[in-house]
Amino acid sequence: MAYGMDSIQGCQVLCEALVQQGVKYMFGVVGIPVIEIAIAAQASGIKYFGMRNEQSACYAASAIGYLTQRPAVCLVVSGPGLLHALGGMANAMVNCWPLIVIGGSSDRDQESRGAFQEFPQVESSRLYTKYASRPNNVASIPFIIEKAVRSSIYGRPGVSYIDIPGDMVLGTTRDSISAVPDCLPPPTSQADPTDVEHALAILKSAKQPLVIIGKGAGYGRAEKEICKFVERFQLPFLPTPMGKGVISDEHPLCVAAARSRALLKADVVLLLGARMNWILHFGLPPRFNSQVKLIQVDISPEELGNNVKPAVALLGDLCSIMKQLNSSTQHKTETEFTILPSWRNELKKKMIANVQSKKELENDDSIPMNFYRAYKEIRQFVPRDCILISEGANTMDIGRTVLPCYLPRHRLDAGTFGTMGVGLGFAIAAAVLVKYKDERLDPPAGRVVCIQGDSAFGFSGMELETVFRYNLPIVFIILNNNGIYNGVDEESWKDLASSSEGAAISAPPTALSPSARYEKIIQAFGGTGYFVKTPQELNHALKEAFEKTNEASLINVMIDPFSQRKQQEFTWLTRSNL
Repeated sequence: MAYGMDSIQGCQVLCEALVQQGVKYMFGVVGIPVIEIAIAAQASGIKYFGMRNEQSACYAASAIGYLTQRPAVCLVVSGPGLLHALGGMANAMVNCWPLIVIGGSSDRDQESRGAFQEFPQVESSRLYTKYASRPNNVASIPFIIEKAVRSSIYGRPGVSYIDIPGDMVLGTTRDSISAVPDCLPPPTSQADPTDVEHALAILKSAKQPLVIIGKGAGYGRAEKEICKFVERFQLPFLPTPMGKGVISDEHPLCVAAARSRALLKADVVLLLGARMNWILHFGLPPRFNSQVKLIQVDISPEELGNNVKPAVALLGDLCSIMKQLNSSTQHKTETEFTILPSWRNELKKKMIANVQSKKELENDDSIPMNFYRAYKEIRQFVPRDCILISEGANTMDIGRTVLPCYLPRHRLDAGTFGTMGVGLGFAIAAAVLVKYKDERLDPPAGRVVCIQGDSAFGFSGMELETVFRYNLPIVFIILNNNGIYNGVDEESWKDLASSSEGAAISAPPTALSPSARYEKIIQAFGGTGYFVKTPQELNHALKEAFEKTNEASLINVMIDPFSQRKQQEFTWLTRSNL
C-alpha cells in the first residue's frame, strides 16, 4: 500500500495514517503550527472538535479512549499548548486510558535559536506517557503513528505523544510513502492454570468473601463473565466508583451501601481490575482485616503485590481470566463454597441501616437544601441508560452513594488521580459518541448528564460554548454550595467582604461567591438555564431539561453551604503511618 507519488504534505500523511489506525475523533485548540493538521483531519474524515482549553481537550480525548478501547487525538500547539495538556495526559496515564497527543513544535532549523514557543516537548512528555517520539521525516510518520496507537492500547493502556515540527506540517515529499497496516487488537493472555485452581481453592474456603470490581473490569469488557461468576456462587461484590455498573447497582449481591463493613470484615478479597491504592485505603488496617487473603487479577505485573502481598496473583487479560474461572467451575455450585449465612445477613443489616440514615436527610425539606434532598429529586429523572459524569467533593462522593448505575462504563468521575475540572471534557466526549451513534459505545446510551459542584464547574465552564457549537444536548446540574467543600451564606459574605481587611484576609479560603448565577453562562450561548432554591423548583427544572432532547440545559441548584455527608464510620481519606 502507498499514498502515491504526487507531492503530499506532512499534515496529510499524518491524518491519513491516523485514519488507517482507526482514529475517528480529534479534540484540540488550534494555532500555529497545527491549524493545517485539523483541516487535514476533517478532509480525511476525522471529526474535529475545537475546544476552549487544552486540558479539556485532553480530558475529552482520553474519555473516548476509555469508552471505546481505542484512542482519540488531542491536538495542541507548541510550548504553552502542550504544557496545558500535560494535566490531561497525567490524568489519562494514572487512570490507564488510551490517548494520543499530537503537539506542534518549532521548525527544526530554528532549534536552540529561541524559536517561537520553543520547548523540549518530547523530553517533557516522557513522564506522562508510555511512548513519546518525533518523526525523522514525513515518510516516517505512518510508522510512528502505528507505534503510538499500539503503545496506547497494548498492556496497561496509556498515553502516546507525537511531536510534529512546524516545517514538517506543511513540508512535502514526492517519495512513495508506505501505509502501515492497522495494528492488531491487543493480545490477550491467560493466567497460569495452577494459579487459577489455587485461587478457587482459597475462595471455596472463604467464610466472608468479597469481590471488588474496578474500572479496569469495565474497560476490559468483562461484565458478562464477572456477573456469571458472582451469581453462580452468590458472592457479595463492591464496585469502585467507576466500577459501578459493571454489574448493576440494583443487583441483590451489590453491597455498596455497606462498603466500610464489607472491606473491614472480608476474609478473602477477589480484586478485579482495581488497585490497592488510596481509593481502597491501600488494603491495610484499620479499613481492612489484617489477615485478609487477596486474590489479585491485573494486566500489569508491576501492580501485583503493591501494598498487599496477594495470596494468589492472576496476571493477564481480566476477561480471559474470568473465562478461566468460569470454565473451571462450570459444573460446580454455591454449595461447594463455605460462605457463612451470617456474612450476608450482617451486610444486609448494615445496608438497611445506612440507607435509612440517608432517607432522613433526603426527606429534610429545609431551605436551602442539603445534598441528599437535592439528589432525591435528581434520582427521579436521571435515565437508567444515561452516561453520568460526576465531579466535585461532596457532590461526587454523595452522588456515588445515592445515584445508582445500571450499565458498565456509564459513570465517569475524578478517577484515580482525583482530578477536578474533567466534567465538561468528559461530558462532551460522551455526548459525541451518543450523537454519532458510535457502535463502540457498548452498551449504548440515551442521554449524557453532568453533575458538578460549583468549584468543579469553574475549571472549565467556558466549554459550554463548545457544547452549543456542536449541538450536544447535555443536561448540566451544578450543586452550588458557594465554595470548595463548603462556603458561606450571603449575609456572612457581606460582613466578610465589607470588613476593613476585606475578603482576602477574612473570608475562608474555601469560599466562593455566594449564589453565583452560573445558569446565565449557558443562556449567553442560547441554552436554557434554571436557578432553583427549593425541591419543587428543582423538580420542575429537571422535568423541563430532560424534555429538551435536542438542547443543552444547565440547572444551578442552591445547596446549604454547610451541608455535609452523613456521619461516616471512617474518614474518606486514609491518613496514617503506613
